[in-house]
Amino acid sequence: KIRSHFSSSDYSAQSDSGCVGCFANIVNAMFSLCKNSTAETAEEVVTPAPTGTMPTSAADMPRQTSDYTHGVRTAQDERISPERALAKLQEGNVRFVSGAGTRANFDAEHRQALAAHGQNPIAAIIGCADSRAPIEILFDALPGDIFTLRNAGNTLSHAEGSMVGSVEYCVGPLGAKLIVVLGHTKCGAVMGATQTMLAAKKAGGAASEKQTTLEKLLAGLAPVVQQAQAELKGTESAEEIAAHAIQVNVFAGIEKLLIYSEPIRAKVKSGEVQVHGAVYDIVSGKVNFLGQHPRLSLILGMQAGLNKEEAMPEAAIGA
Repeated sequence: KIRSHFSSSDYSAQSDSGCVGCFANIVNAMFSLCKNSTAETAEEVVTPAPTGTMPTSAADMPRQTSDYTHGVRTAQDERISPERALAKLQEGNVRFVSGAGTRANFDAEHRQALAAHGQNPIAAIIGCADSRAPIEILFDALPGDIFTLRNAGNTLSHAEGSMVGSVEYCVGPLGAKLIVVLGHTKCGAVMGATQTMLAAKKAGGAASEKQTTLEKLLAGLAPVVQQAQAELKGTESAEEIAAHAIQVNVFAGIEKLLIYSEPIRAKVKSGEVQVHGAVYDIVSGKVNFLGQHPRLSLILGMQAGLNKEEAMPEAAIGA
């Protein structure tokens, strides 16, 4: 079996360089054989979580360390279904919460593998830029696992081309089958938008003539905050409104992504790709997976391809 790892040129080199070269080649072949045989015989260790359930024990969900060709996910590994990708994220979060994460198991060899063989992420995640919500860490993910996009408030309120286009790239050329819009508790952007909306109400709805980019971002979240307040039956508590608006904003993001992007919309409609919502609790560390949009069929039936410079009509958010 060692002989099979040599080419004809290897044997010629052995005869020319003598026993020392031959011995070196044999040792290298044995080392290569050990590594390859491990990859060839590895089997899937983790069983996908049953539909509608969440893994509850890190001991039951050990990190997969041998199911990838190069020990880390690269373009040489098979693409996985949206259901399997979601299960992997759930399992990773369980490990993170329990302190059983294994992100340290990443070395120079893994970096070289990613550089040489390319990326093959299991999911695209749109998350908040808040430093308390580090996406790869809270899913116990390694480089190459997740295609991450972040901004303040995980918002798509103005059809940001960089966000939408990047997701299209991930589910297109990179072949990911899962998209997650991830909000988090205590979101400063959502709280800022809530306070801005309430202050505008008190001022009679007047807005400043000149707005900073941040103020425009917060204003873009106003429809989300207004819907959250309406669903809470008119409460004036900024804390309560903002807390509810976090989940409303997640589903609004899903809705806008599907309307702004015809390629993503087509893949979701065919069942090739799924888009799920989730909220990360920055205190407990747990991610609450919300599922797909409750009005998914309605959204997929709406007209796609809005102008990338236009914001989503306010009425569509609460449709």
